[in-house]
Amino acid sequence: MSLAKLHCHGPLPSTKLPDLDHILLVLPAAKELPADMPAREQWLAVLRRRDMKPGDLGKTSLALDLPDGQRVACVMVDAARSRFERLTVLRKAVMLLLDEAPKEIAICVSGKDEDLALDAVYVALVNGATLPTRKKKPIKPLAKLHFHGDVAMESFAPAQALASANTLTRALTATAPNELTPLEYRKRIRALSKRQDWKLTEYDYQRLKKMGAGAFCAVAQGSSSKGDGDDAAIVHLAYRPKGAKRHVALVGKGICFDTGGHNLKPAKYMAGMHEDMNGSAVVLGMLQAISELGLPIAVDAWLAIAHNHLSPHAYKQNDIVTALNGTTIEVVHTDAEGRMVLADALTLAARGKPDLIVDFATLTGSMHAALGNRYSGVFASDDTLAAQAVAAGRSSGERVCVFPMDADYESDLESKVADIKQCTLEGEADHILAARFLQRFGGDRPWLHVDLSASSCKGGLGANASDLTGFGVGWGLHLLRAWMA
Repeated sequence: MSLAKLHCHGPLPSTKLPDLDHILLVLPAAKELPADMPAREQWLAVLRRRDMKPGDLGKTSLALDLPDGQRVACVMVDAARSRFERLTVLRKAVMLLLDEAPKEIAICVSGKDEDLALDAVYVALVNGATLPTRKKKPIKPLAKLHFHGDVAMESFAPAQALASANTLTRALTATAPNELTPLEYRKRIRALSKRQDWKLTEYDYQRLKKMGAGAFCAVAQGSSSKGDGDDAAIVHLAYRPKGAKRHVALVGKGICFDTGGHNLKPAKYMAGMHEDMNGSAVVLGMLQAISELGLPIAVDAWLAIAHNHLSPHAYKQNDIVTALNGTTIEVVHTDAEGRMVLADALTLAARGKPDLIVDFATLTGSMHAALGNRYSGVFASDDTLAAQAVAAGRSSGERVCVFPMDADYESDLESKVADIKQCTLEGEADHILAARFLQRFGGDRPWLHVDLSASSCKGGLGANASDLTGFGVGWGLHLLRAWMA
């Protein structure tokens, strides 16, 4: 999905507004409005009518319509507040303009706070883009974004790259399941890899079966109507910039639709299951941003792409399969397919001996029960990585909570007939059991597992006004930048 074209014009005289119909004024936190603020008396009148003080614009942004028809929104942003809070208040302010679907908007940032300027532009770009729809008259995306302030054009490259990556993730996740089948998804990935000059390898079902990737193939065998899994694959993308000093593997769950398999989901819980490929979309978004920013890090991306269908060929309870690393798995519930496809993808990732593995998946309902949809859960192989994960959540505005996965939890996964159970039927602490299960397949590599409970949040979250949040792209980039330092 294309983003609005950004134009930088330099600072405006404080008493002048751009000659556009939609304008956002971004001010530093203060107790009073600037003395030379355009239409200051009108702003004060609106504040009095709402029984608000000027400083309240840091919590509730306002818009007014000027006599000549211009709509002007105003917000104050306190640099001392958390990144999540700053992005949230900027999002609510810019939506006062974008709700009218303008072709162009102007953002005027007072002062020399570069971080504030970048955040304001980022929020406008991600919310000005539109997601896939089949309406007869879809909302048109924002075409141009004009920035007025004391920040040079080249400084906005990170914000633009992140906005493009987040939008790619949300757009893929939003695509209807009859349009983003595993085969179509793989076709889109091929086109993206060609544009970005990534090396692509597709491990299809037959190849994986010969390799012994029984965990992935158990799910994939029901993915196509023929029972041959010919639409499913683990797709490998490699990015190798010159001067790369570190090596990371990113692994993403790409279940294009999750029926639950033979343990069929009821309608209420099957709705929206085309979004179960979100983890792989996060990986694609991250890889695109890393490439466009030219970060000096070698990346291997592993995308486990399939359907989890109800089929005569689909795997079933009490099946015993052998994963790629030789571990035998007793199947307990066919709706725990995510950890199955990730198991073999993690094994492939570990074989490249990366310095770090990070996997992303919309994996468990118990993580939603634990956190709701405003945080995502993280599991780490060591305390240093856990601390880096939390710090990345603070700096990116995509908040995460670290969960325990002590060894004694794994007693619940002991099997009488295999090396390990896939899950339990009780469902208690399933997010922790899933992490313990996955840990067996990443070898001894440093590892982070992200259970994306915040991939969708009704009414928006942080910078994003859409229900789909693209959560994980910003977090992952902040994590890798700090990890490389």
